[in-house]
Amino acid sequence: MLIKQDDLSDDCVIGLLREHLSDMYATSPPESVHALDIPALKAPNITFFSAWQGHMLAGCVALKKLNSTQAELKSMRTAHGFRNQGVASRLLSFIVNQAKEQGYESLWLETGTQDYFAAARQLYTKFGFELCGPFSDYQPDPNSCFMRRKV
Repeated sequence: MLIKQDDLSDDCVIGLLREHLSDMYATSPPESVHALDIPALKAPNITFFSAWQGHMLAGCVALKKLNSTQAELKSMRTAHGFRNQGVASRLLSFIVNQAKEQGYESLWLETGTQDYFAAARQLYTKFGFELCGPFSDYQPDPNSCFMRRKV
């Protein structure tokens, strides 16, 4: 699998991100959806990556700079045809390494508390993320689970 920095111009990538946003709004109340749309993912403090198996999009993930020592994991998504094949684990390993290479000391994330997000929370825990309180601009929310790990 090739994971590369992406400019968000490929139709497959745009489709995967639209599917991601659609699922987030179908799963959580609108005020609890913190997934970023495509223009937001193009912000200068965000680096977006796509994962490819040959010519097929397998998934994506983004790294958002919070400050000089902290970054946030955003928009991690596995394409339907690649689910249960280790793509999420590879994306997570990749983004942890990216955070380390970029000099961050900690990596943070927000995910949902609903059953839909149980597998994601389990994966994050497996990769050393621990529960924490809200960070950055987040507020306490019963629909949000906040996690962090040292890089």
